[in-house]
Amino acid sequence: MSPTDELVKQWESEQACLREQVVEEDTEDWQKRPDFSGLERVAGLDLSFIKGDDINACSQLVVLSYPDLEVLYGDSQMVTLTAPYMAGFLAFRETPFFLEALQRLEREKPALVPQVLFVDGNGLFHYREFGLACHLGVLSGLPCVGVAKNLLQVQGVNKNEEHQSQALRSSDKSTKPVYVSVGHKITLDTAVHLTHSCCRFRVPEPIRQADYRSREYLRAHFPVAETGSTESKDKDYMPKVSDAAKGTLKISNFVVQYCKMQCKRCVCSCVCAFLSF
Repeated sequence: MSPTDELVKQWESEQACLREQVVEEDTEDWQKRPDFSGLERVAGLDLSFIKGDDINACSQLVVLSYPDLEVLYGDSQMVTLTAPYMAGFLAFRETPFFLEALQRLEREKPALVPQVLFVDGNGLFHYREFGLACHLGVLSGLPCVGVAKNLLQVQGVNKNEEHQSQALRSSDKSTKPVYVSVGHKITLDTAVHLTHSCCRFRVPEPIRQADYRSREYLRAHFPVAETGSTESKDKDYMPKVSDAAKGTLKISNFVVQYCKMQCKRCVCSCVCAFLSF
């Protein structure tokens, strides 16, 4: 089911209003320290579906210690999505359930409320500069980082050399990057370095754990069904790395992409940084 033109206009209006509240600066003391000292809890949120079912899903919140990246808390809930799917408006389907999970955590174990959120998707690197990471960050009031596994395809945005300012690979054989964008209350440089520090494999551990646990929940409760993540429909998604993957992340420099994004109403500039793993 596709959203009506009226609903799309309403969503666009809401995104435009909320976009004004995005903070693109480092607001927390830990963000301003080279080793992020003071940061103790990071969280990842994800949603996984039973294959062929776009309505019923497992919403997952996982909180990890930092810098050890050990799981401190997990919340798995079956949810029923009511908002129709449309590229560029994923937040209207997922954010309500992520906010509910954060609110449950605050009620039940306030000492474990995360200091920063990671989501599998984009932030400012978006058609209207307001992706899932921005939406969740603004409504939760927490710093938020968007990490996508493929470059969002927008008019005027192409994955080519002219958009790269500095190249970096984790190894000579590295070919697949992840794309980091600002969500809320964090700078791009801090978001990139924090993402790097949270990686054991290609995908940052908070997102990887949220994805893994949501899929495992579905497998346990619906053992015959195949599972998948909502972002698998989006152009900014690629399959996640298996838990069996082994290796040491070695980063020597960063790749920053300066991308010009066009939409029907305006031409805007956005910066997206990506790490190669």
